[in-house]
Amino acid sequence: MTEISVAIIDDHDAIRFGFKGFCAERGFNLVGSEASVSDLLANLKPGEPQVVVLDLSLADGSQVENNVQSIRNHGSQVVVFSIADKRNQVRDAIKAGAAAVVTKAQPMSELFDVLQLVADGVYVNNVHTTAAIDSDLDFKEAKLSPREREVLTLYASGLALKQVAYTLNIKLNTAKEHIDRVRTKYADIGRPASTKTELLLVALEDGLIDGGSL
Repeated sequence: MTEISVAIIDDHDAIRFGFKGFCAERGFNLVGSEASVSDLLANLKPGEPQVVVLDLSLADGSQVENNVQSIRNHGSQVVVFSIADKRNQVRDAIKAGAAAVVTKAQPMSELFDVLQLVADGVYVNNVHTTAAIDSDLDFKEAKLSPREREVLTLYASGLALKQVAYTLNIKLNTAKEHIDRVRTKYADIGRPASTKTELLLVALEDGLIDGGSL
């Protein structure tokens, strides 16, 4: 069997260390292990390695679709290995050309089974990729106005309506009206958000708030 060359991009040292150990056990050739795409690609030849394991969210603030595209342009396949809790990011990764998504809740052995398949030219479809692809068919945008987005972002992030109004230099009643319209718009598309927690969830799903900053 031809040795498979792989690399990993993850800003958690423990994940990279564990991945290195499994590479040794499974006979994979680990050619790179970095915390950012730019650091990895700067030290590799074009087309090397066959597959790159990539986390969805990195500490450098880079966008997953740009990361996937950079790796694909380099000539390597991409397998996303993440907690995969933001479906908009999973969807963006798949659209950009990621071959598979494996969650960190799955055993590391399953990740290596997927790496074997992807190295053999197989695009792996699992429950996470299926959910992200299907969501493109039924995931409806609320079409919020710029001001509604501002109010929702601040309010869902934890500010009281009075603080939102002060921050945006608008009246409290105006801030409340914006939130009421936001709730109505989400309800109209079948994504009701009657509580502040539910507003936070839809804001996360739509990428208005970065969960890592909460």
